[in-house]
Amino acid sequence: MPHRKGKTNWGRFAVILVPGVVACVALGIAMAQGALAASFFISGQRFQVAADALTLRGVSIYGMVDVTNEGDPVPVLVTGARHATVSGLCQSVLVDIPVLGPYTLKLTGGNERPAEASDLFLDSTTTLAGQADFTDIDIGVAQGAITKGPIDPNDRSSQFFDPNGFGQQAASATLTNFRVTTVAVSAGTFRIPGLRLSLERGHDECT
Repeated sequence: MPHRKGKTNWGRFAVILVPGVVACVALGIAMAQGALAASFFISGQRFQVAADALTLRGVSIYGMVDVTNEGDPVPVLVTGARHATVSGLCQSVLVDIPVLGPYTLKLTGGNERPAEASDLFLDSTTTLAGQADFTDIDIGVAQGAITKGPIDPNDRSSQFFDPNGFGQQAASATLTNFRVTTVAVSAGTFRIPGLRLSLERGHDECT
C-alpha cells in the first residue's frame, strides 16, 4: 500500500487504535511509584478508563491473546507507546464484596499536571474517543515489522504473536474525551501526580 506522511484525523478509527494510558486500579500505587513488570497472568476482569486527553509518541497496535491465571484465553488489541501523557485520568473497577455487595474501586489523578508513562502497553477490548489525530500512520504493516512503536518482548516470544499478522503504527497520536474497556496495563514507568484511590459503596464507574 502507498506510504503517506502527514496529519490524519480519523475519529472513527479510534475504535481500533486507542491506547490506554492508565494503570490497572489494583496496581495503580505501584505504577505511580516506579517500574512495573510487564509479564503477568490477567485476572480476566474488565475495568473502565476515562481521560480528557491523551498524547502518545511512538505508537504500535497489534492483536494478541492474554491468558488468565486459570489458563483461559482472552483476545485483546494491544496498543503500545514509547511515551504517553494523560490529563484528567479516571479508572474504575467494580468489586463485589461478600455480604456488603458491590463497591467501586476508583483511581483519579493527572488533573493539575498530566500523568506520564514510558513503554506503555494497553490490552483492550473496547475503546471510544471523541477525536483522534494521528501523524505518520501505517495501516496494514506486518506485526513483526513494526518499528515506530514498541512490541512487548513477552508478546513477541508468545505462541499467539503472529509476525506476519495485521499491524498498525504511527509516529504520534492525540486523543480527546476517550473511554476504554481493558483487561491489563503494563508500563516501564507510570507517574501520576495528584493520585487518589478510593473505595465507594455502589456503582460509581468512570464516565
